[in-house]
Amino acid sequence: MEKTKRITSIGGQALIEGIMMVGPKKVTAAFCDEKGNISTEDIEARWTREKHPLLGKPFIRGIFSMIDTFRLGYKALSISADKLTQGDEGEELSGLDKWLDEHLGEKMTALVMTVGSVLGVGLAILLFFFLPTVLFNLLQGVVPGDISPWRSVFEGFLRIAIFVGYILLVSLLPDMRRTFQYHGAEHKTIFCYENDLPLTVENVRRQGRFHPRCGTSFLILMLLIGIIIGFFIPFENPFLRTITKLLCIPLMVNIGYELQKACARRTGLLSRIITAPGLWMQRITVKEPDDKMIEAAIAAMEAVIPENGEDLIR
Repeated sequence: MEKTKRITSIGGQALIEGIMMVGPKKVTAAFCDEKGNISTEDIEARWTREKHPLLGKPFIRGIFSMIDTFRLGYKALSISADKLTQGDEGEELSGLDKWLDEHLGEKMTALVMTVGSVLGVGLAILLFFFLPTVLFNLLQGVVPGDISPWRSVFEGFLRIAIFVGYILLVSLLPDMRRTFQYHGAEHKTIFCYENDLPLTVENVRRQGRFHPRCGTSFLILMLLIGIIIGFFIPFENPFLRTITKLLCIPLMVNIGYELQKACARRTGLLSRIITAPGLWMQRITVKEPDDKMIEAAIAAMEAVIPENGEDLIR
């Protein structure tokens, strides 16, 4: 009989000086302050299949899972940002910071994160959807012969190059390196739990840090799927092509989710080929954590493990 595997309903996300673990019904964030003290905070419960049966249907559950992850991640990041600024309450503000604090108060963090999110989405659309099409159109005008069949390949690999380049640049920042270390703590703790080992620092430290269900792997998989879907988009106009690609995002997400879920359960050659690019990318986004980071990951994990075994696959 195949051994019971714990691989479906436990996931996580690295935060600023903390980590969020997502269980079947509960979501908890754990934070480590400068003194090494670890605190946990429950986040709003995730959407469940019991309340929303549609969320569990294949090729539908992917997009809802991504939306739920963004929703919960945004809440956790807001809490994380608040904790980082708590130590600055005694400092005197000046200029724009003082004006914002007087007029917005506690709403300032939410406003900054909202504006940052909107600008981030706009920049992502510009870089990953609009720019590759414009560049290929320019290239098509100077290269002899018909290169239109290579449009999707060119655009796809340019998107991947931009993504990898961006991750390499931000990985040079000390704060992002620590976030990537928390990412490693998340993966190692999940591996430890999936392997049915007691959640101790020593056991977690021995686990691997590259996980096939990682969000980084999912993004790379989506970019590769986008190359295939791009072959079926007939438009050359940058605006029409960008709008069409945006409309295809739910399709790419659902296909990527099902592929990643299937590959997590299988170890065949095809699964290894599909997961390989994402695992390579994790060498940048997943770093070895220190013991305090592991303790934070364990605290968050223990808080979301269901007592009735809802997370088990038999």
